[in-house]
Amino acid sequence: MLHNIALTLVKGVGDYNLRTLVSHCGNAQNVFNAKVETLKKIPGIGPKTAEAIQSKEVFKRAEKEIIFIEKYKIQPLFYTDTDFPKRLHNCEDAPSILYFKGNTNLNNQKTVAIVGTRNATAYGRAFCEKLISGLKKYNVLVVSGLAYGIDIAAHKAALNFKVDTIGVLGHGLDRIYPAVHRNIAEKMLECGGLITEFPSETNPDRQNFPKRNRIIAGMADATIVVEAAITGGALITAQIANSYNRDVFALPGRVEDEFSNGCNYLIKTNRAQLITKVEDIEYILGWVQAQLQPKPQQLTIYPNLNNDEQKIVKLIAEKNSINFDDLQLHLNIPQSKLAMAILNLEMQSIIIALPGKVYKLN
Repeated sequence: MLHNIALTLVKGVGDYNLRTLVSHCGNAQNVFNAKVETLKKIPGIGPKTAEAIQSKEVFKRAEKEIIFIEKYKIQPLFYTDTDFPKRLHNCEDAPSILYFKGNTNLNNQKTVAIVGTRNATAYGRAFCEKLISGLKKYNVLVVSGLAYGIDIAAHKAALNFKVDTIGVLGHGLDRIYPAVHRNIAEKMLECGGLITEFPSETNPDRQNFPKRNRIIAGMADATIVVEAAITGGALITAQIANSYNRDVFALPGRVEDEFSNGCNYLIKTNRAQLITKVEDIEYILGWVQAQLQPKPQQLTIYPNLNNDEQKIVKLIAEKNSINFDDLQLHLNIPQSKLAMAILNLEMQSIIIALPGKVYKLN
């Protein structure tokens, strides 16, 4: 783990280049052991970055971080670890490492993100309560950002209904921001947890929060926006979720309400599905079909399909129905290639698409 943490601390090595380095060298330790000339030949790695890696100046800081995480029982998750949130593997800009403190499964079968304005109204807070109450039967994991307003309302509702909830932080785990939410954060450690890509001693600087929004969107099957102005972090999270090919829902509000304008805009521009009750999520995400647990379908032989298409058909037959992200995770087929194979199968009427990018045999 020392080399993994150290590599994330090297200046000039972002998440994308880190993955490239590990892919070429095999692991983080081999990256540090590689010669400068070898590193410079890797795409995206210039002379300054290669020399920074070779200098190994970051090891002292990495050793300090290990002392911190061991003292406070924090789990470091490198992107190659089995416990790393698998949904993030489908996001090109996903973090390379996460620091997690808690007791929940980050790869829960059903995970939703709930975000919104810091200026939550009684309307928005009441909807969070109603929504999470309805989602409890699905054993969902609720992800949000521990911020004022809708974020903390979602975390509180989850705790009230004994639903696991994760707070994604824009700073290190040596502090809680805002400090007034410390009591809620401590309760979440027993029923969910806290997660961040930032090492200890990282301040809650403004630029960190848009970065953490991609983790909120990337960890979830769907992002639910509950009250939002026309600009702000909630709409950024919705936009990121759209770019990840994830479902987005928005709670509509009165046209004269400032903190419903963002939600109404998302719905009007087809960037989000309208949501008024938990049944909307059940239908769009195909959870109703999953609950019915139909008998496995008899697999028909399709001799004219290529290898990828055969794999897709076989997996759908085994699962009865499955969404796009789970197909990609199980089969490890590149997204663009998987989308083309699915389209071919739909055109041949072998599979059909259900709401929420869920597929089943025709």
